[in-house]
Amino acid sequence: MANEKIIPFAQAATLCADLRAAGKTVVHCHGTFDMIHPGHIVHFEEARALGDVLVVTITGEEHVNKGPGRPYFNDQLRSRWIAALSPVDYVVVVPYPAAVEAIQCVAAHYYCKGREYANAANDVTGNIADDLAAVARMGGEVRYVGSIVFSSTRLLNSHFEPYPPNVKAFCRTVAAECSADRFRQIVDSFSKMRVLIIGDLIFDRYTTVEVQGLTSKNRILSGRHMADDMQAGGALAVYRHMREFTPHVKLISLAGTEPWLDSTLAEFIEPEGDAIIRSPEFTTIVKQRFVEPRVEGKELTKLFSVNYIDKDKPSPELQQSVIRRIDEYIENYDLVLVMDFGHGLMEDVVREHVQDKARFLAVNCQTNSNNHGYNIINRRYRRANIFTLDQAELQLAVGARDLDYGQELTKLARQLGSSYAWLTRGSHETLGRNCVKDISSCPPFERQVVDTVGAGDAFCAVASLAAASKVPLNVATFMGQLAGAQSVRIVGNAEPIRKARLLKGGMSMLAF
Repeated sequence: MANEKIIPFAQAATLCADLRAAGKTVVHCHGTFDMIHPGHIVHFEEARALGDVLVVTITGEEHVNKGPGRPYFNDQLRSRWIAALSPVDYVVVVPYPAAVEAIQCVAAHYYCKGREYANAANDVTGNIADDLAAVARMGGEVRYVGSIVFSSTRLLNSHFEPYPPNVKAFCRTVAAECSADRFRQIVDSFSKMRVLIIGDLIFDRYTTVEVQGLTSKNRILSGRHMADDMQAGGALAVYRHMREFTPHVKLISLAGTEPWLDSTLAEFIEPEGDAIIRSPEFTTIVKQRFVEPRVEGKELTKLFSVNYIDKDKPSPELQQSVIRRIDEYIENYDLVLVMDFGHGLMEDVVREHVQDKARFLAVNCQTNSNNHGYNIINRRYRRANIFTLDQAELQLAVGARDLDYGQELTKLARQLGSSYAWLTRGSHETLGRNCVKDISSCPPFERQVVDTVGAGDAFCAVASLAAASKVPLNVATFMGQLAGAQSVRIVGNAEPIRKARLLKGGMSMLAF
């Protein structure tokens, strides 16, 4: 029976050890195998010919890194049809994103990869080196097999519907301007960019509680504390995103002198990137969100939040300290990205100085509960080469609820002299506009939303890199949307956008 070949990951190590002890030569193949094609059949046949037993491990669906909508087929279907193939002896679904754990589990005599991976330059994830090292540690050999090569991704994109029709249509438009290989070249070129981030430093504390109900006397929501997680938010989160794409990143911000600050900062920022001013006059911003335990497959439920933010603006002396710090660096950077959350750093004198000094300026001026109605981009900034904002922020800038979004985005871009401008509208669309008045309308890529916090910041980081590199509008919008799609699958800013995931997802979506 085919199902007898499908082995749980927890049992696979023992099975493979028993096979080796019985004198069997074990061969191992690993991949996503989202759609079986002739290339896979030949790959398995050539691999099986190397030994007595062929074990095929497949990446579990939650860890597949080929962009939104993938894998097209779930774990059960993929493992079932691989098990039905005569060259395959065992199939194991692996609950990890890379192959190292699978290699350690199987500990095969021969680990087989496709012939295209003999050239390390074809590995966009950078995982092949880890795979080779793991095979060597386990005492195995790597063999490159498969004399016929097809692409499951290209076949799925061309003949199936892994994405909604509007997403597929947009990807075809982008692919006509930018091949998958060109996309990779552009993203790799970001590594030369020198980026100065000036913005509010925020720590996001996620406090997980189990809601027990209402207290009997005061009708207060009662919850049992379960866990706390401190995350890098605000400009610090954007710094971490940028560091995935270029090592040349500096962060200028304000923080307090709390005893916990430096040790916490050290978890998120490298010493060479830290240009943060510490002052006893300032309170380090912490936004504490009380949330319920995450339920797999559902958006995180937030109950309420408490913000630790100074009510008064920084003193004139402290503002001048910020200006002096900016002057130390600003002329040496290709891209200056202002992340203005309206929490005290970007006061009038600082904003004017940055606008005067920055050669290429990107602005993200955000509206939130602490500054609603006051932190409006066209009232606080007179220029921006790039800007990003959301629907509520555009409505405040225009002073109207009902509007033609494309028309108003264009007007605002003209007012600020912007070469690129983006409006993110959550689950509706993202609109982009460039200096030749082209409008790009991009649908959302990800429907399985975990947490929207930080998604706009991730979009801004990657789109700004693309715009500063003069990437065509549709391609730059595509890149930003990929970052946002990756972000909404993460709780808050628990981890930065990963370049390898963005590369692999983007190249998969552009394969036609």
